[in-house]
Amino acid sequence: MRPAPPPTPPHKGKGSSGGPPPIEARGLRKVFRQATSGQAVVAIDRLDLDIAPREVVAIVGQTGCGKSTFFDLMIGLEAPSEGTLTIGGRSPHGNFDFFRGRIATVFQQDRLLPWRSALDNARLPLELIGLPEDQQRERALAWLNRLGLGNFTNAYPHELSGGMRQRVAIARAFAVEPDILLADEAFGHLDEVTAAELRETFLKLARECGSTAILITHQLEEAIGVGDRIVVFGKSAKLLADIHVKTWPKSKYGVLREAIQATLQSNRPDPRLHDPRPAVGKNKPRKGARLSK
Repeated sequence: MRPAPPPTPPHKGKGSSGGPPPIEARGLRKVFRQATSGQAVVAIDRLDLDIAPREVVAIVGQTGCGKSTFFDLMIGLEAPSEGTLTIGGRSPHGNFDFFRGRIATVFQQDRLLPWRSALDNARLPLELIGLPEDQQRERALAWLNRLGLGNFTNAYPHELSGGMRQRVAIARAFAVEPDILLADEAFGHLDEVTAAELRETFLKLARECGSTAILITHQLEEAIGVGDRIVVFGKSAKLLADIHVKTWPKSKYGVLREAIQATLQSNRPDPRLHDPRPAVGKNKPRKGARLSK
């Protein structure tokens, strides 16, 4: 009998991976079966989606459209029922250990451990990937300082405000120097001023670190403000629109918001998403979104 192959070594940061890999979904389908009735519930149905390295993408959609299920597949907690989801050619579920430390998530709830200080919470993922303790402390302290928490490293979660706790959660995510950052409604529970400040900080740090960032949000203003692209999910994660925000002038953001809202309400692409600006030259329209039929 051949010996089992050695486990994949833990991710130590971008220096070991060479930057974020591309993300590709092809015919992705996820079906859950209700325990009591046995009825099938289709959460994601035949999704095709590509996300390029270092892109910032906002995913919007109504409650129950499959956004969070897509994140569960991204971090390897669930396996596809059909089709494929690959990151750099690897399945997150099939290669769970390989992606440990390469993907980090900031959730709506901070999910801090109440018996650990801010510093010990921020360094927790570094413990899990086996980094030496001195490097754990150095990295965690550096990120807490960058997020304005240098005077609160020994504070416990109950001693911090909601915004400060979310800063610790962001520091915890960035401490592993991930290739891919996921934010699942990470700022929606905070007051408007704090949410805007943390969102700007999160995006600035993601771009500085060269990470791919994917954000789930219900707020269209947030999606328009943060994303290079806005991906609009309909029911069962049907791709209704794939909008490249930079092709829209800021003077048309109101129209863009209304068109996305109409798309979500009707579960079909609004025709206003076809062309954000007047055509330049005869028969040369500029396209601001790729719409699904």
